Amino acid sequence: MNIFLAQMKPILGDTEKNLKKIVEVVEKEIQKNTEIVIFPELSLTGYLLEEMVYDVAIERVPQILLELSKKISIIFGAVELGEDLYHYNTAFYLEDGEVKHKHRKIYLPTYGLFDEGRYFKEGDRIRAFDTKFGRVGMLICEDIFHQSNPYVLGQDGAQMVFVIASSPTRLTDKGLEIEKIWENICRTTSISNGCYTVVVNRVGVEDGVNFWGGSFAISPSGDTIEKLEQFEEDGKNIQIDKKEIVKVRFASGSCKNEKIDLVLNELKRIKKSR
Repeated sequence: MNIFLAQMKPILGDTEKNLKKIVEVVEKEIQKNTEIVIFPELSLTGYLLEEMVYDVAIERVPQILLELSKKISIIFGAVELGEDLYHYNTAFYLEDGEVKHKHRKIYLPTYGLFDEGRYFKEGDRIRAFDTKFGRVGMLICEDIFHQSNPYVLGQDGAQMVFVIASSPTRLTDKGLEIEKIWENICRTTSISNGCYTVVVNRVGVEDGVNFWGGSFAISPSGDTIEKLEQFEEDGKNIQIDKKEIVKVRFASGSCKNEKIDLVLNELKRIKKSR
């Protein structure tokens, strides 16, 4: 499987220009026989929207992207106006001219420079889904930091976990420590679930907030397949081989011998004790 990681810099609030940029990338990848192209979180709108959330929300995926998805599968992020008339931070998976699946961000960070809980409603489900390339799961940024999410996707049969992100730069005396944290979390996700984990993070600056990029892909054995540049727009193709999933799952019993009933019982006990 040939996948393109489209590490882009969205223009805050300008859906028209962002859509044009997305379409240009997709059309180029179609010519290269790429099979899936992945864009960052809120790639159609930019991230620090605040009150602009109301203005940039979509009820339907742009028709041009649906048409293009007949030739290539597309993952992108946008503000979605839900059927309940609340706004969601949503990842869309387009394939064969339709919305194959959408994931509404579950964990909305509302601390530090983040204020998502003020403008978005939380998603309430996490599901793997079938594509023509195999069973897939999607998460959005903060979602991957909660162990339960990749665990559920793994138990739901996900062979690939795609994470779209808008992770800002946070420097410590150790440098860009957030990069190491991301890689460690995703390496654990891959090894624990016998799956590929692919992260596409955005770049650029919005209202003084910088986003570091550094998109990457991790194999089922925990190896880094590819890593993109930091702090600048970049894009690279990666190859995913299902044989690697088969090898890891054959060699490791941890992927197939999970005791779901035990986990459920213990979680019920913990919930009752709180």
